[in-house]
Amino acid sequence: MGVALCVVALAATWYDVRERRLPNILTVSALAVALVLRAPEGFGSLGDGLLGALLSFGLALPFFLVGGLGGGDVKLLTAVGGFLGPANLWFALLVMALVGGVMAVGVIIRHRAFGQTAINLRAIFMSLGPGMFTGWKGAGSKAPITLETKGVLTVPYGVAISAGALASWFTYMADPTWSLTATLAGLLL
Repeated sequence: MGVALCVVALAATWYDVRERRLPNILTVSALAVALVLRAPEGFGSLGDGLLGALLSFGLALPFFLVGGLGGGDVKLLTAVGGFLGPANLWFALLVMALVGGVMAVGVIIRHRAFGQTAINLRAIFMSLGPGMFTGWKGAGSKAPITLETKGVLTVPYGVAISAGALASWFTYMADPTWSLTATLAGLLL
């Protein structure tokens, strides 16, 4: 399963950086491969893959609905959830957020867009609320800025998704007993 995840992550990174899109043939087939590879391990493993995929999809969908995440990113994240399952997904999400944040800061610095970014963030935070989720990809909703907004800076988030997936997979392979949730619970208790 690790080889398949590596192939998906590398292909997604290449496509997203080069084309700024993630093709359905990659993302949808990746989910199918993840579940097919889990099937011989039994219903428990297959159930974990399905639960990881559903959890990933559910977490990504609101960001897609407000126009902050592309459809290919949602499908890639869903496939990653199928590979990782729910237990290993949390660490992947943390790494994705960190890598995506670093990429975003890099784009802001490269384009010297500090002022416009501050204005955009203020507009986004001022519009937070249930009205943001009333339209598809932000259309017809109160989301002030989406991926479709002319001139908006974007990052190829497939790179961050891939980095998170691989970091989580290789962490699990190094120590299958480690989990982010157990580590955090141990720190807090």
